[in-house]
Amino acid sequence: MKKIYELTAFEIKEKIASKELTSVEVVTAIFNRIEETDGEIGSFVSLRKEKALEEAKIVDEKIKNGEKVGALAGVPVAIKDNMVSIGEPSQSASKILEGYEGIYDATVVTKLKAADAIIIGKTNMDEFAMGSTTTTSIYEKRTKNPRDLDKVPGGSSGGAAASMAADQCYISLGSDTGGSIRQPASFCGVVGLKPTYGRVSRYGLMAFASSLDQIGPFTKTVKDAALALNVIAGIDDYDSTAEEIEVPNYLDSLTGDIKGMKIGVPKEYFIDGLNEGVKKVVNESLEVFKSLGAEIVEISLPHTKYAAPTYYVLAPAEASSNLARFDGVRYGHRTENPANIEELYVKSRSEGFGDEVKRRIMVGTYVLSAGFFDAYFKKAQKVRTLIKNDFEKAFEQVDVIFTPVTPGPAFSIDAKKTPVELYLEDIFTIPANLAGIPGISIPAGTTDGLPVGIQLLGRAFGEREILKAGDAFEQALKERV
Repeated sequence: MKKIYELTAFEIKEKIASKELTSVEVVTAIFNRIEETDGEIGSFVSLRKEKALEEAKIVDEKIKNGEKVGALAGVPVAIKDNMVSIGEPSQSASKILEGYEGIYDATVVTKLKAADAIIIGKTNMDEFAMGSTTTTSIYEKRTKNPRDLDKVPGGSSGGAAASMAADQCYISLGSDTGGSIRQPASFCGVVGLKPTYGRVSRYGLMAFASSLDQIGPFTKTVKDAALALNVIAGIDDYDSTAEEIEVPNYLDSLTGDIKGMKIGVPKEYFIDGLNEGVKKVVNESLEVFKSLGAEIVEISLPHTKYAAPTYYVLAPAEASSNLARFDGVRYGHRTENPANIEELYVKSRSEGFGDEVKRRIMVGTYVLSAGFFDAYFKKAQKVRTLIKNDFEKAFEQVDVIFTPVTPGPAFSIDAKKTPVELYLEDIFTIPANLAGIPGISIPAGTTDGLPVGIQLLGRAFGEREILKAGDAFEQALKERV
């Protein structure tokens, strides 16, 4: 029999609703699990145990009295440290926001609360979501991969992925700017969904690159991802980029039947540097889709090779602009005894930002400068359009696109990788952000004992298709075990 913390979000929701378990019992079990495991794993940077237990009591009282409750009633949920919540530490893992507490709730937090979810705490991340290892966090604790403590959990949402892999919660929200949900999901062997740009409000998410950022869930199953998306998706008056498109019930898409579905396999994603173990898992996964009656179609996304350099022009440019607001004046870290206003700005930012954030601010400022704007930023925007056009053309032929998530499995936490080597870790995930389309990473196997995920990409607002295909694949894998 499974322990409480081993159950899925959907199972917990059902057991609480049927009074088989109380929310207090579930929340207590989760905090006990965190106390047992987080000293070693380091998923969380702040917890709200007392408040969570009080909220759980309220949910239990509602259920006892037969009152209507939300879709996630009593389910413990974690959120990434770059999402603001009122009265809670919200620091984006940066010294420049040391001690900052939210003065309002991000829209996703508001929606979770409305669904009667129990928010248990904030998870660790790379500073301002800039990184793919969770090692650029200012917090002293180092987040480790629960599947192998000597390996990175991925990033920037490494804490969120680790919390899910370690059974420390049932849903954990992350943010994805260039793969920061899907890459750690693959490394940690959990499901990670990046919705379409505009499907989930970004209000209250501390911006890295505003045209690329998107909030999405980590879960244990595809069904749980659909459940979570039902709650957090939709229009928002506070976010003009949240599209006014009806939110379907994503759970209704999970029929298990994908016979006749056309799955595109882009030849550009099967590069020479692809790890042999990853390649084996990917090829075996394609056979699973074939056995389910899907049609595999080779496609081409010819501008894929330009995605990483395009991203690393556009994302730092937007970061340079977004992070200008952190000046040591209104909130966060302020240098001591500055001689003048210029020194206040320079020293506060120099002391407050870490090396990776400074690197990206400098690159971004450079490509936005008068002499280089046309040569770099403007040209990158044009290439971005070409990448988007590639996907639109491909989706005229296929329903879903299938790719690896990363070139290899999780690497050593002590690996000496250059910034460029780390940037290339995102080579398979970046194009989806540039095109604004949804993507999901689903556990598909292992290589040398380390998890390997596969990635499914859909057309804009095509979450139903990737969830449907992903759920069918997941069920087929379970039947084979």
